[in-house]
Amino acid sequence: MAGPDYVRPAPPAGTQQPFEEADGRWTPAAPAAADPEVAWWTRYGDPQLDALVEQADRANQTLRQAEARYRQAQALVGSARAAEAPTLGVQAATTRERTVSPKPGLRDADTLGLSASWEPDFWGKVRRSVEQAGDNAQASAADLAQARLSLQAAVVADYLQLRFDDQTMALYQRTLAGYRHALRLTQARVRAGVASAADVAAAEATLHSTEAASTDLALSRRQLDHALAVLLGHTPAEFSLAASDAPLPALPPTPQALPSVLLQRRPDIAGAERRMAAANAGIGMAVAAWFPTLSLSASGGYDSAGLASLLSVPNRVWAVGAALAGTLFDGGARHAQRAQAQASFDAAAASYRQTVLSAFQGVEDQLAATRELAREEQQQRSAADAAQQAERVLMDQYRAGTTLYSAVITAQANALEAQRTLLQVQARQFGAQVALLVALGGDWDSGNLPAVRGASPGATPAPVLPE
Repeated sequence: MAGPDYVRPAPPAGTQQPFEEADGRWTPAAPAAADPEVAWWTRYGDPQLDALVEQADRANQTLRQAEARYRQAQALVGSARAAEAPTLGVQAATTRERTVSPKPGLRDADTLGLSASWEPDFWGKVRRSVEQAGDNAQASAADLAQARLSLQAAVVADYLQLRFDDQTMALYQRTLAGYRHALRLTQARVRAGVASAADVAAAEATLHSTEAASTDLALSRRQLDHALAVLLGHTPAEFSLAASDAPLPALPPTPQALPSVLLQRRPDIAGAERRMAAANAGIGMAVAAWFPTLSLSASGGYDSAGLASLLSVPNRVWAVGAALAGTLFDGGARHAQRAQAQASFDAAAASYRQTVLSAFQGVEDQLAATRELAREEQQQRSAADAAQQAERVLMDQYRAGTTLYSAVITAQANALEAQRTLLQVQARQFGAQVALLVALGGDWDSGNLPAVRGASPGATPAPVLPE
C-alpha cells in the first residue's frame, strides 16, 4: 500500500522501575493484577456512592455526547469501508420526443437497465481511508472511556468532599454547644461578680463568629449538592443528598502499578496513540493521490420505442468499459497535501508524547501528595489533640478563677481551627487518592478498546519519549 505502515512506538527505558515518588511502598504489578470486574470507586465501601456513580453513568449528558461522537465515528468506518465494494444502480425512463428528420412525428423512447462500477484499490487509498476511520473510531472509544472516568472521578470527589463538609458541620455543632455552655457560665460568673462584662462580650463574639462560619459551610455544601445533581443528570431542585455525620471509611491502601502498566490503563494515552495511527494512515492517502486510478464499469438493459416491446430480446443493450485517469500537473497540490499529512502526523506524535509526559507527572504528583498528606495528617492529629487538651485545662482553670477568659477564648479558637484543619487534611488525602486512582486509569485497560477491522495494529499504547 502507498505510504508508510504504522509501527507502534517502543516503550522508553525505565518503565519497569517503580515511580520516583512511590517511596518503596509499591511492588511490581502486571496488567492482570487489576481486576476489571471491580469498579475502582467501590474500594471506599460506600453503597450510596456506588449508586450515585451508576446513576451518573446512566444519565449524565456530557457522557451522552461522548457516546454519540463514538457512534458517529463507528458510522464513518462503515462509510469508508463502503468504497471497497462496487456500486450498483438501476435506471428506468420513458420519454416522448418530436422529430423533424428524417421523418417528422412523435417518437417514444423507453429504457430499463442496470449499471455497475468499481474502482480497484491498487494503491491502497481506500484501505488507508478505512484504516484511518478505524483508528479514529478507536480513539473516539478511548475518549468515551476518558469521559466516563472523568465523570466517575467528579462524582466521587464531590461526594467525599460533601461528606467531609458534613463532618465539619458536625464539628461546628459540637463546638457551638460548648460555646453556648461557656457563655452561660460566663454570664453566671458576671452575675456572681467574679467576671467582667468584657468576658461575656468575648464569649458572644466567639459564638457568633463560629455560627457565621457554620452558615458559610452550609452554603458550600449546598453548592456541592447542586454540582452532584447536574452530574447525575438532574436539576438541583430534583436532587438532594441528606446530611450524615456517620464516620467516613478508612482511607483504602494505595494501589500497585508500574509505569509500563500505566501506559496500558490510561484511556487518554490510548486515544492519543490511536490518533497518531490515524494520522499515519493519512500520509498513505496523500501518497496514493500520486498514482492513476482505474475505473471499471458495466451496464445492461433494454431500450425500445414503446413499453409494449421493451422487454423483448431484440431491444437488449449492454456496455462495458474501463477508464484510467491520472493527474499530470496540479500546481503543487499533491506536494502540499503530502506535507500537510506529514505535519498532521508530527503534531499527533507530539501530542502523544505530551500526553504520556503529563500522565507520568500526574501519577508522580499524586504519589507525592498521598505520601506527604499522610505525614501531615499524623502531625495535624497530634496538634488537634494537644489543642483540645489545652482548651479543657484552661476552661477548668477559668472555672476555678485562676486564669483570664481571654486565654480560654484563644484556646477555643486554636482547638476549633486544629480540628477543622485536621478534617481538611483528611479531605485532601481522600482527594489525592481519588486523583491518583484516576491518574492510574481507574479500572480501564487498553484491551477494552473495540476491535475494528482495518484499523492499524498496536492499539495497546507504548510511549514515545524524547531522547
